Amino acid sequence: MFKKLHIRLTLLCTVVSSLILIFMSFACLSFQEAESRERYFSDFQVNVNMLINYLESQSVISHAWLSQYHLDTHFEMDILDNGSRLAFGSLKPLPSKEPLFELVREKAKDEYLIYEASITPQSILSAHAEFEITSGDTPYYAAVVMLPKNGGVLNIAILHSLEELQKTLYTQRLYFAAADIAGILLLAIFFWFFTWRMILPLIENRRKQTEFIASASHELRSPLTVMLSALSAMKDAAPPDAERFARTIALEGKRMSRLIDDMLALSNADSSHLSMRKSDVELDTLLLSAYEKFEPLAKDKNISLDIDLPDTSIPPCRCDKGRIEQVLSILLDNALSYTPSGGSIRLSLQASTDKFTLRVADNGAGIPDTEKKAVFDRFYRCDKSHKDKEHFGLGLCIAWEILQMHKGKLWVEDTPGGGATFVMALR
Repeated sequence: MFKKLHIRLTLLCTVVSSLILIFMSFACLSFQEAESRERYFSDFQVNVNMLINYLESQSVISHAWLSQYHLDTHFEMDILDNGSRLAFGSLKPLPSKEPLFELVREKAKDEYLIYEASITPQSILSAHAEFEITSGDTPYYAAVVMLPKNGGVLNIAILHSLEELQKTLYTQRLYFAAADIAGILLLAIFFWFFTWRMILPLIENRRKQTEFIASASHELRSPLTVMLSALSAMKDAAPPDAERFARTIALEGKRMSRLIDDMLALSNADSSHLSMRKSDVELDTLLLSAYEKFEPLAKDKNISLDIDLPDTSIPPCRCDKGRIEQVLSILLDNALSYTPSGGSIRLSLQASTDKFTLRVADNGAGIPDTEKKAVFDRFYRCDKSHKDKEHFGLGLCIAWEILQMHKGKLWVEDTPGGGATFVMALR
């Protein structure tokens, strides 16, 4: 399932990004081509005006100047002096181009009203027009100039092939296409790894969900099996034995109820439905209350329970009193379960300008460094052989979720001399 999701997300992200990339490239290319054409046409007009200025200022047309002009501009020209074609060697138009020059003159006459008859003997200024024309598959920039000269008219038609411009634009398109292809490949590679990193939390959550369901099923099956066995045995049991089986069923039922309550608490935390009622709480008083509640249990197990509070008064902490009491109960209950007879547990509170630090330290077996993070996972037990039916491996996970909702932290450290210290930080 996740493999298909990975492929589909990669394709979707790549296609969408590629379409955006292609659209942006097309827009940039269109703008650049339009600018290139405009600049190219502007240069053509400048060169035409340079020819007009030269011819207007000269009484005699210089063959050498026209030849150099032809070499510099690569213009093809057809010059008529009062209807007679001027032949200047390489400047003479090819016979195959004569119909094209006539087409240029016809377009200038029809669309721009520029023709010989429009120039009278009294005319002083020249008339000219520049435009684009296509012959076959080849586009040209063209110009027609009507220049009054020595009582007559110089009729000049100019052609400039756009093959060079087309080659330049075609090369640009190839560069843009190559850049787009390379960009799409890089995007595909990037999104392949990026979407995989996005999916990894889903895979991890799915794995944890599967493990949670399996662990919950196992934990629920144990008391249920005992209850069903006790019910079966009660059918033929004597009254004293039946009463004992009934007590067993009641104990296992309560155990199952506690497990279900813990699972519901985690479910509410996952869906952000765990209720929170924050108020100003005196943490030293809260810690003293937890100490008094668990002191009799510690004495019953021959465990020393001590408390260390600041000598000076501390400011109240903004938190949910009931939830922090729940965390302290989980930590103390956990410490009492894993501290051997004759051991000790110490509660302590420290306050600084920006946080409150509460510690529950025991001198039990401790927790290996490799498992210090794992102890907050659901249904996790450091001691796999621990058979305490009062603990399901959910308490520390619930405590961690409560601290997360308080924007606080919960972690475990080694107790000096051996054991584990759970540290709770609140702001």
